[in-house]
Amino acid sequence: MQLQTMQQLQTQLRAINHKPYGMYKELAGGYDFKTYLLWIDHVQGDPFASPSRVRVEIPAAGHGFAPSLWDSFEKRIALEDLILRRFGKTLKENEERRMGSGKSGNLTTCRVGQEMLERIAVTISRKSLEGRFEVGFPARGRTILADELITILFEILPKVVEQTFFAAKYRRDTLQKRMELAVNQQAIREQLEEKKLAAFVANGSILPRESGVSARPMKEAVAFSSPPELEVTLKVPYGAPITGMGIPQGVTVITGGGYHGKSTLLKALEAGVYNHIEGDGREYVITRADAMKLRAEDGRSVRDCDISAFIRHLPNGQDTTRFQTENASGSTSQAANVTEAVEAQSRLFLIDEDTTATNFMIRDSLMAQLVADEEEPITPFIRKIRSLYEDHGISTIIVAGSCGDYLAEADVVLRMDRYCVKDVTQQAEELVEKNHCVIPRETFPKLAFTKSWNVTIPKDKYLDYKIKANGTDGISLNYEAVDVRYLEQIVDSGQCITLGLMIRDLLLSDSCRKMSKRQAVEAVFAKVKRGGLAAITPKGYSCGHPVMVRPQELYACMNRIRG
Repeated sequence: MQLQTMQQLQTQLRAINHKPYGMYKELAGGYDFKTYLLWIDHVQGDPFASPSRVRVEIPAAGHGFAPSLWDSFEKRIALEDLILRRFGKTLKENEERRMGSGKSGNLTTCRVGQEMLERIAVTISRKSLEGRFEVGFPARGRTILADELITILFEILPKVVEQTFFAAKYRRDTLQKRMELAVNQQAIREQLEEKKLAAFVANGSILPRESGVSARPMKEAVAFSSPPELEVTLKVPYGAPITGMGIPQGVTVITGGGYHGKSTLLKALEAGVYNHIEGDGREYVITRADAMKLRAEDGRSVRDCDISAFIRHLPNGQDTTRFQTENASGSTSQAANVTEAVEAQSRLFLIDEDTTATNFMIRDSLMAQLVADEEEPITPFIRKIRSLYEDHGISTIIVAGSCGDYLAEADVVLRMDRYCVKDVTQQAEELVEKNHCVIPRETFPKLAFTKSWNVTIPKDKYLDYKIKANGTDGISLNYEAVDVRYLEQIVDSGQCITLGLMIRDLLLSDSCRKMSKRQAVEAVFAKVKRGGLAAITPKGYSCGHPVMVRPQELYACMNRIRG
C-alpha cells in the first residue's frame, strides 16, 4: 500500500469537514508522520459504532529499544507489556470525549491486568514497533467534525507516541528491571522440571488479593513463608538466589481450617502459569505452564469426550468413550474436564474440593458397602489419583478441608494456619496408619481420544464470523454462546477473543477440518508462533484486542461449543 504524507491526510480531512459520516471511509490507509507511520486500518460506520482501529508503526532504527531488551520470548513479552501499560495510561490522560456524538473523541487500547501476556496491542520485531488502539472519529449527529479529528491526529497523538514508543522516554533502570524480572521468572519455570517440582512459591510473596473483584495485592497481608521441610533455593541470572517452598511432583494435599488461606494458596498457584508484573506480590509464584484447574460444571456442553475411566455403564446405555451431552451433571462434567486436561497434555491438576462433585471425588467405605461397585457407574477420582502420577506423570494439588481419605494418597500434606504453611506429612501418615485407612486403587487407562474433529458446519458460514467476548465468562461465536466462566485460568477478556479467532481459523482451514483435535490445536498454535496473533486476526476485526491463551483453554473451549 502506497503511503501518503501527513499533509495529504490533513487536506483530505478539511475536504470532508461537515460532510456525511460515511466519507471518513476514504481515510483508510497509511500516512508518513516522519518519526512514525500512522495506519488507519478500519473506519467505524457511524459515531455510535465501535471506534475506528488505528495503529502507529515506528521503524526498528528509530525507537531505540536495544535488542538485548527483547531478544528472547519472555523478554519481548515483558517489554511489550511495559510499553502497553504506558500507552494505555497516556491515551487516557489525553482523551477528549466531549468532541461530539456517540464515541467521538474516545482513545482506548487493550486493558491490562497483573499478568504479562502476549497481546496484539503492542508488538516489537526486527522490522518495527507497533501500537494498536481505537479512536472515536468525531461527529455531530452523523456529520463529520474534521477539525476535532485533526486535533486528535496532529496534536494529541504525536504527544502520545513521543511519550510511549521511544526508549529515550524511559528510565534505563526501569527497562533493565523489567527485563531482569522476566528472565528470572523464566529461569525458575525451567528449573521446576529439573528439580521435579510442580510449583514454587517464594518467601515474602503476598498471596491474598485486595478484594473479590481486584487482582491487586492485599495491604498488610501475611507474607508467605515456606515450611523448612520444603524450602528450596533457586539460582536466577540476576540478583541473589531466591528461596521459597518447592511443591514436589506427585500428590499434594492442602488442608486446614476454614478462612485460613487454603483456597488463597491454590488461587495463587492457578495464576502462577503466567508471569506477573513487579509489585504484584506473586512475581515468584511459578507453576508449571500446563497446570489446569479442574472443577465440576453442572449444565456444560460436552462433545466427544472419553470419560470411561470414571463413568461407565450409564443407566441409559450411553457410550462413555464418545460421551456427548448438552447438560452435563457435576460428575460427568468433572470427568470431561479431566479428559480434556489429559488430552491437552497437562501435567498438573489443581483442585479445590469446594467446587467439585463429591460423588466424583470420593466414595467412603460405608457407602461402598451400601452401594456395590458394580452398581455404581462412577469410579471416584481418589482411586485414580496415584495412577495418574505413577503411570502418566500427572501430579495433583488438591485443597481438602473435610475429606480425610485423600491423606492416604498424598506424598505431601500442607496445613494452612492463619495464612502460614506447615508441613504435616508425617502427622498425616501416622493418622492414616492408626485408622487403617486403605483406598482401593485403579489404573488410569490410556484414553481413546477423538480421532477427528468431526466438523460438518459449512465453511462459508465462518467467512463473516462474529466474535464477541462477555468479559471472561463467555464467548459469542456467530451468536452461539460458549460458556467459559469456569475455565478459571482465563484472566483477560482478550483471551476469549483469541479463542474465538482460533476456532474461526480452524473452521476456515480445509486441512484442519480433517485433522484430529490435537493436530488441529497444534496447527493453529504453530501458526501463531510463526506470525503472532495477527496471523489469525482478520484485517477488519471489530471484536477487541486478542490476548494469547494456552492450548488447555482451546481444548476446553472446543468441547463446550453447542450445536
